[in-house]
Amino acid sequence: MKENIVADKSRRFAVRIIKLYKYLKENHCEYVMSKQILRCGTSIGANISEAKYAESRDDFVHKLRIALKEAAETAYWLNILNETDYIYPKLYDSLNSDCVELIKLLTNIINTTIDN
Repeated sequence: MKENIVADKSRRFAVRIIKLYKYLKENHCEYVMSKQILRCGTSIGANISEAKYAESRDDFVHKLRIALKEAAETAYWLNILNETDYIYPKLYDSLNSDCVELIKLLTNIINTTIDN
């Protein structure tokens, strides 16, 4: 089976987001923002996974656009958590870097698919 880089990266990112969620709950008793980032951060990979079985090119692009929107929301929550000192700058930098990479990959895949 052919390697799917964006699917692999989004799955690894989801695992990191789940660990972040657990950290926020256990160490900061933070339940609202942690739940928000859990939902959007894991939804990226779920939508990418769903796109693999799209019914058409339009459906494929639609699923990836949803993943892209979820990645943008994840970046927003990471910024908020960083600016409110819920996460350390080093952790923020690492997670945000991964999120930005997913955004770039998704944007590239969407644009390439539309152009072909």
